Amino acid sequence: MTGLIIFLISGFLLVWLVARKKPPVKIEVVLPENIDELLEENIAYYRSLPAEKQSLFVDKVKDFLSYVNIKGVNTTINELDKLMVACSAVIPIFGFGNWRYFNLTDVLLYDGAFNAQKFSTSGEDTHTLGMVGTGAMEGMMILSKHALQQGFLNETDKSNIGIHEFVHLLDKADGETDGIPEQLLSKQYTIPWINLMNEKIAAIQKGSSDINPYGAVSKTEFFAVAAEYFFERPDLFKTKHPQLFALMEKAFIQQPATK
Repeated sequence: MTGLIIFLISGFLLVWLVARKKPPVKIEVVLPENIDELLEENIAYYRSLPAEKQSLFVDKVKDFLSYVNIKGVNTTINELDKLMVACSAVIPIFGFGNWRYFNLTDVLLYDGAFNAQKFSTSGEDTHTLGMVGTGAMEGMMILSKHALQQGFLNETDKSNIGIHEFVHLLDKADGETDGIPEQLLSKQYTIPWINLMNEKIAAIQKGSSDINPYGAVSKTEFFAVAAEYFFERPDLFKTKHPQLFALMEKAFIQQPATK
């Protein structure tokens, strides 16, 4: 009996994985009638854009929603949750023309933190707020719905889990998740970027930096937390880290509004 159950489960997983390999189907997108109001009230980045760029931002949000499925896992999600996921994706690539996340098909929202190995929301090690899938989970992203919401609703901090995970996807676009955005930075800036990154990580380790300490875990995480800071508090980031700010402007091909 146990063997039969294992066989059935394995068969189900195989069918599911094969199904996910099929060419993506364009999703019909109907944006909320009050989308401008929702974005104005909840997305500081959108609020800072001039009117003509706000229209472009909405177009990019709609495009993202046309090829990425967003689903709740044991939690209900609403239109604003979906918009927050889309905004997290669009903000880092807003300066990249017609860029698409070719390495993403699904975003799953859990209610809160989860276990990154078992994908459970109870028991031990339920501390993960976001992750980009690998292996059998390739093409998927998992986010805590609560953390996603707080990333946009708290406009005074330097954190945004949605932006953090989408920057990991950008980092991964050159085939290696290493904190060195080779597809984003011209070759002439790669060495200055690496040197400055090492310097900033050392400062974090010494306790003499206001960058999230998680950025000292690896160069990959440094790039992601620095990007959060860059987009969430560009005014403070530019004041505290002018050289890093200038390089990230070149990497993301945009200048976030500063006060």
